[in-house]
Amino acid sequence: MTAAGKSEVNADQRSQTRQVHFTATHWSVVVAAQQADPAAKAVALEQLCQKYWRPVYLFIQHRRGDTHEAEDLTQAFFAYLLERDALKRVDREKGKFRSFLLSSASHFLANDWDKRQTLKRGGRNAVISLDDTGVAESLAGNQNLSTSADKLFDQAWARSVVDQTMRALKDEHAAAGKTALFQVLKPGLTTTVTDEAAARWALKLSISEGAVKVALHRFRRRYGELLRQEIAHTVSTRGEIDEEIRYLFSILS
Repeated sequence: MTAAGKSEVNADQRSQTRQVHFTATHWSVVVAAQQADPAAKAVALEQLCQKYWRPVYLFIQHRRGDTHEAEDLTQAFFAYLLERDALKRVDREKGKFRSFLLSSASHFLANDWDKRQTLKRGGRNAVISLDDTGVAESLAGNQNLSTSADKLFDQAWARSVVDQTMRALKDEHAAAGKTALFQVLKPGLTTTVTDEAAARWALKLSISEGAVKVALHRFRRRYGELLRQEIAHTVSTRGEIDEEIRYLFSILS
């Protein structure tokens, strides 16, 4: 992300922090799931599994070095969260959801849960479908072997957060009938927009160059707001939002 893009994310942080609500965070889902009936727990945590299987998969694959085994173990890990007492260890001093997930995955492997819990692909308890995604092998193949498992987890986590934020921004524009605007402005989140580029975009959108620059400013600002909201879902307190965003940028830079 460019300096301009980061500045949009960091703009008005104090006022944006006040606007972030903590009524539906990932942590609240986890804590609620401790008391929920099995069906409700499965639905709630499946949503988190779908969002964050990539970091867990890469962490396990790096530790075990086998793509197909990692797929099975990733399934087993999430089943372990869903079916066992892992969630009962969560206390009020929760910290970052990222740290909880990584610690849980480490605990899962260290205590040989895989030997007893491994789910064969197509098993009745499958939570996510790695085969259907078609990306498990490519994820494993593209990783840097010199990178630690923990670092791979954090990198994949950061990419997942960015992807989710981008998806939310895209959905907002689609709902407003502005898909074309989204597609044109999207590169402006990660590159410096020159006057020449602004002129090309203006031509595509049939608006003035000044209108393009205003639209891009709003686009970046909204992306920053959505990123803060996504990060807020993964931490316990408002004070951790900026810290986690800075860490995300350090991972992606």
